[in-house]
Amino acid sequence: MIMPLYGLMAEFTNPADLLQAAQKTSAAGYRKVDAFSPFAIDGMEDALSLHSSKISYIVLGGALVGMLSGFGMQYFSAVINYPVNVGGRPLDSLPAFVPISFEMAVLFGAFAGVVGMLILNGLPMPYHPVFNVPEFKEMTRDRFFLCIEARDPKFDADMTRQFLNSLRPERVADVEA
Repeated sequence: MIMPLYGLMAEFTNPADLLQAAQKTSAAGYRKVDAFSPFAIDGMEDALSLHSSKISYIVLGGALVGMLSGFGMQYFSAVINYPVNVGGRPLDSLPAFVPISFEMAVLFGAFAGVVGMLILNGLPMPYHPVFNVPEFKEMTRDRFFLCIEARDPKFDADMTRQFLNSLRPERVADVEA
């Protein structure tokens, strides 16, 4: 049985080669690319163009929902459901509603940030196709990998293999889905 191809993965022995390969891959027009390293490599975000994040909008949305729900909860309980007129004060005094509304905004924003981060990162992910490559277990120690996914619009198995070989890796492996 022929397994579908997830992509091609090149193995490098040092972070400088991986960073240079990532820059060349991005310059060649590949967009569905991922790098694997035992530690963070300075400049990899720029090389792979990983700057567009939706997490700030997710946190803002969660904070706004939290603020409105905190305000609405207080308004409903103090003005509509159980109004108590104490000393002639107005029932809908906005300054009294600010602390709870702020705390609910922080709470909902934090929850939205955590859930959004997990979803955007595709977590939890107990299995990933790169685990099918036997050499990948060395990534946690001293190896560096660059994977171009088959769903990349520019991906052609033969041309991409030639391109990866031109980057002078230790080896290029097929990653089965």
